[in-house]
Amino acid sequence: MLLKKITFFLLLCICTLLGFTAQAQKKAKKDLFKVKAPKIKYVKPDTTVLIKHEEIQDGDPKSRGAFSPIKKLSIVSEDTSSLDLGEQSIVEMSEEIQMDDSVWVKIAGYYAIWDTHNINPYRKDGRQIKDTIDLKLFDENHPYKMPLVKTPITSDFGFRGYRWHYGTDLDLDTGDSVKAAFDGVIRISKWDGGGYGNYLVVRHVNGLETLYGHLSKPVAKVGQYVKAGELIGWGGSTGRSSGPHLHYEVRYEGNPIDPEELYDFPDYLLKGESFQVTSALFNYYNRAKKKGSSSASRARRTVYHTVRSGDVLGSIARKYGVSVSQITRLNRITTRTTLKLGRRLRIK
Repeated sequence: MLLKKITFFLLLCICTLLGFTAQAQKKAKKDLFKVKAPKIKYVKPDTTVLIKHEEIQDGDPKSRGAFSPIKKLSIVSEDTSSLDLGEQSIVEMSEEIQMDDSVWVKIAGYYAIWDTHNINPYRKDGRQIKDTIDLKLFDENHPYKMPLVKTPITSDFGFRGYRWHYGTDLDLDTGDSVKAAFDGVIRISKWDGGGYGNYLVVRHVNGLETLYGHLSKPVAKVGQYVKAGELIGWGGSTGRSSGPHLHYEVRYEGNPIDPEELYDFPDYLLKGESFQVTSALFNYYNRAKKKGSSSASRARRTVYHTVRSGDVLGSIARKYGVSVSQITRLNRITTRTTLKLGRRLRIK
């Protein structure tokens, strides 16, 4: 009798256990991959004002891909156009740029460097130009103007001592108006104590750039659009200068061109409506030889000396074989004038 009761009790326990196991397996089979999706609340930035609710649909385990612990990284495309890379930037120029409501500046479609610090950031050797480049210097919509009211030459483009003089010096009085030669945009307004003094560089719509050195005060600002004949500064004798004058340069892609190739300064005019740029323009030494003896002697007549420690007028005069009175006359000084280090004196 006791054995029957024990057997019955064991069978009851086994049945109960099997029932719980089956129920647990059924529930586990149903909810094993069932994850309740969260609700997303959208609010206005910096507020708690609720815009809407959005519920993500519960995922179906059958439609999910297998989990991979290693995933190949994708290439991310970033906009780097606003990065500050320093003094210069490379920009793609369009065919026309609107400077204001009525003025459009026509520019060839090419990649150009806009640099507000360096006179020649282009790093292009003009002697390597293969083709002839035709530039339209001016037209009825974009005229030209002479940079000064009068343009007497005091020093030519050419070799000076141990270096090249990359512009033409035009006589003026301190305070005289200096004007833009062609329509364009001010690229540089800067101080150079050992050379140009206060100077401006203008990028023109015709493809050239002009430089105006030794200004007493620049008026135009970097990025300003200026018309031909518009006041951009006042003449002076700042920087490395022996007296008031305008140092005037013409450049193409950073390479200096003798301004007298374009201008007839004595007759106060531009030589032509168009101008051809070739590699020969930048082979300065060969061009100097081809000018002949008359031009060479004219270039040799202008000689300068930079004052160094210990220099006095007498020693400078003996060095160059000239008289002290000639030096004082050419530089508008007297024998009592203090010679400051770095000053450039005209000798002959």
